[in-house]
Amino acid sequence: MITRMEAKINIHLADDHLVLIDGLVAVLSLQEDFEVKGYSHDGGGLLKWFEKEKEKVDILILDINMPSIGGIEVLKVFEKEGFPCDVIVLSSHDDIKLIKQVLKLGAKGYLSKKCAGENIVNAIRAVYNGDNYISESIKERIMDSFLLGKKTKKEETGEVVMCPSLLTKRELEVLKLIVQEYSGREISQELFITPNTVETHRKNLVKKLKVKNTIGLVKFALSNDLL
Repeated sequence: MITRMEAKINIHLADDHLVLIDGLVAVLSLQEDFEVKGYSHDGGGLLKWFEKEKEKVDILILDINMPSIGGIEVLKVFEKEGFPCDVIVLSSHDDIKLIKQVLKLGAKGYLSKKCAGENIVNAIRAVYNGDNYISESIKERIMDSFLLGKKTKKEETGEVVMCPSLLTKRELEVLKLIVQEYSGREISQELFITPNTVETHRKNLVKKLKVKNTIGLVKFALSNDLL
């Protein structure tokens, strides 16, 4: 019996630029366990292909701007009808709002075309094994966007809450790992800080965000789109 780790990772490419498709095929073909099963140049053709061949694909590399039907619309169709595979968005756009939108729609990864060549293999392996993947440059921009002190609104209550502009980048890193269910010791190992320092950051987060405990931190982060 072939396990998931031993099986081929089957990939479909969707982009309207032939040069990019050729470049991706060249990069991916160097991996013995990768197999490109097909490619599409527009969203309409992509959806038709998946109607017949979806069982053949594990990972879809999806561009945002395509003729006929764009990548956002494709994700909306998948969200409504069920995802046939995991999706990694590959785009020339690095707008934070767009990135948040595609992740909320169900994409498991987001890569900038500027650095796709050096990250695409790692992204595919991470997503195939159940993780999310966002390139480091985009992670930095997302983290920085939360340091600007913008207001957010809780839809369920109408209460306006300040995005935590007083949080340091380190506190945001700790908060992210808390939400991902890392223990204090695991956070200390991940960030190369002592467990006591982790606990200090956690207490500061509780105080600054005016919540009662770690569960409150998680709820705050999720309800205010801090991740």
